[in-house]
Amino acid sequence: MKNLDWSQLSFGYTKTDYNVRCYYKDGKWSAPEVSDSEMLSIHMASTCLHYGQEAFEGMKAFRGKDNKIRLFRCEENAKRMQNSADYVMMKAPSVELFTEAVIKAVKLNEEYVPPYESGASLYIRPLLIGVGPQMGVAPAKEFLFVVFVAPVGPYFKAGFKPTKVMLERKYDRAAPNGTGHIKVGGNYAAGMRSGEVAHQKGYSTAIFLDSKEKKYIDECGPANFFGIKNNTYVTPYSHTILPSITNASLMMLAEDMGLKVERRHIPVEELETFEEAGACGTAAVISPVGQIDDLENNKSIHFGKPGEPGEWCTKLYNRLRAIQYGDEPDKFGWITIVE
Repeated sequence: MKNLDWSQLSFGYTKTDYNVRCYYKDGKWSAPEVSDSEMLSIHMASTCLHYGQEAFEGMKAFRGKDNKIRLFRCEENAKRMQNSADYVMMKAPSVELFTEAVIKAVKLNEEYVPPYESGASLYIRPLLIGVGPQMGVAPAKEFLFVVFVAPVGPYFKAGFKPTKVMLERKYDRAAPNGTGHIKVGGNYAAGMRSGEVAHQKGYSTAIFLDSKEKKYIDECGPANFFGIKNNTYVTPYSHTILPSITNASLMMLAEDMGLKVERRHIPVEELETFEEAGACGTAAVISPVGQIDDLENNKSIHFGKPGEPGEWCTKLYNRLRAIQYGDEPDKFGWITIVE
């Protein structure tokens, strides 16, 4: 492994040795090619720059105590990229090509996969963009698929501890029948202002409400929201919410561990009835929420004991991490071992 101070890694970009690229041209994808350059050379009239033809994924590789490297639910990331690409008129790689490129990128950079129990992991970013000259508003004819990786530390510096978030009532991250359900850059750009305002006010992120009626919980910053009450795992359902692979996994684990699961509208008023709350996604797995502030109505909602993650947040977090690192048998078929 590389001589890095794994414990000091932030959730940021660190240069690795190689990335993998595939090109779509004349109706077909090329085989994966290896590059040692961090730069992309694309035409200035490419549709990704002007018309937002872009989609990406986020996933991780983990090194277990047996020194084996594991990928978590790679096929689901490939399928989600296909859904994103289809919606914004792009050509996506097949599940097989996606997986081949991801595994190749991890193998080429395996010295950057952090050691077991370091608290770090190898973040994997598959990226799909429309390239080639195009002046009119129309789908690109050529596409570039890139997979690059970087070792990262915890998403939140404090680690697995409750955070404080604010309700966002002014801005929307996605239109009711827009692109909220797919993983494209425009959704994240739309949420950046709210995120920065939240940070400036001392919050980790902002919880968005539904764009149409402003009555229901949408996403928690760039992550899915969930609440626990009455032995039930409750998470919002809406076309504007990205179907998180982490959330889908947590729902399966919750049921396996004896909880009921509900995916439905969550009215704002229901927040104060939850015993626990959290945000979930690839980056943090679970970020427990200890407090939600509704600044417009001068109201605060608290969950559990101050400074302590809830019982079920902790159980679910530990169980999912144990599967990802190979500490617990993978009875769900989620893990791909990089041979």
